[in-house]
Amino acid sequence: MGRIELNSLTLEELEKLMVSIGEKTYRGEQLFTFLHKNCGKRIEDISVFSIGLQDKLKKVGWINRIKILKRLDSNIDHTKKYLFSLEDNNIIEGVIMEYRHGLTACISTQVGCKMGCSFCASTKEGFIRNLSSAEMLEQIYNMERDLNKKISNIVLMGSGEPLDNYDNVLKFLNIIHS
Repeated sequence: MGRIELNSLTLEELEKLMVSIGEKTYRGEQLFTFLHKNCGKRIEDISVFSIGLQDKLKKVGWINRIKILKRLDSNIDHTKKYLFSLEDNNIIEGVIMEYRHGLTACISTQVGCKMGCSFCASTKEGFIRNLSSAEMLEQIYNMERDLNKKISNIVLMGSGEPLDNYDNVLKFLNIIHS
């Protein structure tokens, strides 16, 4: 079995992981907070964990991070389009729309799409792969960091068909809601 993508795990899964490596369940909550509330990027930065625990985590898991490749700002309104580079060098997009009631993020759930809708650009290159829940979360976290603002609404209308990546989308929703 390969290493686990830590930031794709729910709170309950992180608690079970910690127990499986000989730690107390509360360590799972500390890791969840580091990954999702503090948007931590590296296991070495988890200051509440000893170096020994950090080393244990590095053996069983990793933190998936995506990067903003480019941001395009609309000249008409406050809309911002993001191109994100994934760890495997695939590129996806997300959009921020600003309204009186807050910021809405439109994120991708897949690299490409296999639905074949003639009006949609994400189907032109075909389907490459599903995004993990961590890659969906990272789109939100990157946009929030870039704008220094909290996103209040999320729509799943970027690249891909959300229901075709059902399990990862549900996990993403569970984690972002937590």
